[in-house]
Amino acid sequence: MTDTLVSDDAIDFDPFAAEFHEDPHPLYRRLRDEAPVYHNPRYGFYALSRYADVAPAMKDFDAYSSARGITLEQVLAPEPPDQRIPMIIMMDPPEHTRMRKLVNKVFTPRAISELEPMITATVREFAERLDPEQFDLVEDFSTLFPIEVITTMLGVPREDRQQLRAWLAAPLERAPGQMELSEEGKAAVIESTMFYAKLIAERRANPQDDMISRLIEVEVDREDGSTTRLTDREILGFAALLAGAGAETVAKVLGIATVIFADHPDQWRAMHADRSLIPGAFEELLRYDGPVQYDVRYSRRDITLHDRTIPAQSPVLMLLASATRDPRSFADADRFDITRPFTGNNLGLGYGIHRCLGAALARLEGRIALNAMLDLMPEYELDRAGLRRAHVTSVGGWTNVPVRVHR
Repeated sequence: MTDTLVSDDAIDFDPFAAEFHEDPHPLYRRLRDEAPVYHNPRYGFYALSRYADVAPAMKDFDAYSSARGITLEQVLAPEPPDQRIPMIIMMDPPEHTRMRKLVNKVFTPRAISELEPMITATVREFAERLDPEQFDLVEDFSTLFPIEVITTMLGVPREDRQQLRAWLAAPLERAPGQMELSEEGKAAVIESTMFYAKLIAERRANPQDDMISRLIEVEVDREDGSTTRLTDREILGFAALLAGAGAETVAKVLGIATVIFADHPDQWRAMHADRSLIPGAFEELLRYDGPVQYDVRYSRRDITLHDRTIPAQSPVLMLLASATRDPRSFADADRFDITRPFTGNNLGLGYGIHRCLGAALARLEGRIALNAMLDLMPEYELDRAGLRRAHVTSVGGWTNVPVRVHR
């Protein structure tokens, strides 16, 4: 008996619609219950929404390829993927394996732990600029400091970091119903690419103690058996990916956290009283309402799930934010609970070979920032009229979260 209970046109899942960005969870619930293998004829994609389907699929690179891109517009784009800047997140093994091994040498546990003083100082610097009585948690705080952290690591001069943040954010923004990049987004891609190309050239001529200089120096084993250094395009791919992902995820998690904790003030107070709850709270935030809504894969072959076949060469949306709210895999899944035991199966920072390169860094930043927020606003309320949702491809969250602090 089929597990897909309704026809495709019974559920209108448009990942570019305003309604989806405002609150996707009611839709996710319907997809899990009624159409666990959903097909959208308008865009031509399929979507998996249950944890038991999404988690294995994220690990199965033989069936689901990343090589055409990780967003729907990339997978559907007519230009060949080899014309794009090479990014590890858009590679399959064995190429991915070689590149991942290289970057893992940079993101060692020891290297990340040594960043704690720098991250703490950066968070404190931006916290001290805030009006102690009222501020916008996202616009005035969480959007600003993560780009400083990752670009400090990369070696971006201080005076260029916030401009780079704006360039990286522009290509992600979407008007309701818009799939393709805006003209502003395309221009921003060109600007950031030119910026990094110039910085890489400068570091080749004059190496510094930063990540771009180290990427210039390392050697990589190629598919033909040779060993070479990374090209400028490969280094550019690493820099753009790390800066974009490193800035976006933490900024969005903290805005989401502020809204969720306003609805669960008892848990905010509990965390204020016991800071050891912070790491678990960060994991629960990623599970309950993480910013990454979906990753896109491309089916290499026909795949049958729930008596339905996904044809080869189809875009497949892995609905990560739906999977982590699946009651089939998480007890009382719609309940937010910072004391929930972390079982290690959180999809909020990716899964399988494409788990987030900077996952440990994001967790460290998140913990440090939550600790600072508890000091900044031990009691607070939202200015709910000023809340503004983000309209970003494949990413949820808020662009504005104004708060009033109670002293």
